[in-house]
Amino acid sequence: MFTGIVEELGTIVGRDDLADAARLTIRGPRVTSDAGFGDSIAVNGVCLTVVEFDDQQFTVDVMAETLRRSSLDRLGPGSSVNLERAMRADGRFGGHIVQGHVDGTGTVVAITASQNWTVVRIGVDPHLSRYLVEKGSITVDGVSLTVSEIGAGSEASGPGDWFEISLIPTTLQETTLGSASVGAVVNLEVDVLAKYVERLQATRAESIRTQNTAGTAEVK
Repeated sequence: MFTGIVEELGTIVGRDDLADAARLTIRGPRVTSDAGFGDSIAVNGVCLTVVEFDDQQFTVDVMAETLRRSSLDRLGPGSSVNLERAMRADGRFGGHIVQGHVDGTGTVVAITASQNWTVVRIGVDPHLSRYLVEKGSITVDGVSLTVSEIGAGSEASGPGDWFEISLIPTTLQETTLGSASVGAVVNLEVDVLAKYVERLQATRAESIRTQNTAGTAEVK
């Protein structure tokens, strides 16, 4: 598990494309300082397993399903990535619960800079936007952020739903979001608690329907 607090900006130094996967080698001295075989490291929000490492870089295998559902397939040597080691059991919970299981991608549709922060608007599919609430949590390329506004498409923002996040200078400097431009594709992981609530409500609703159907049958 992760918390969405990026520890280091890494750089992809190698990529090997296989028949149904890709092998990435990433430079990240901080996250490899105590790395071990089989450890989990989040790369742009995607939980990946270390298969090789030294004191400067590590290698991970990315299966086809992950490439299809995330933006990692767009990256290659020279690309910057956000890195975070899995949270220690005795560590501080700085962000929110992040599994590293990307739910889908979004597209940056607008960037509005001001003196002290930058507002980024991201287009998102309705199947993900239903989990978003203002002041709720969202993970964007592995960064734990607060949703500042949500809305539906318009002529200005284009079709589809969207949400906004406000980035402070530190986030802009220390993560890949600082170099993102309009049109950039970013990985999204919605709050897992929202997904559990939805599942529990659906299960309860189905149980009530089943009971009502059984009761109606008995009356007949």
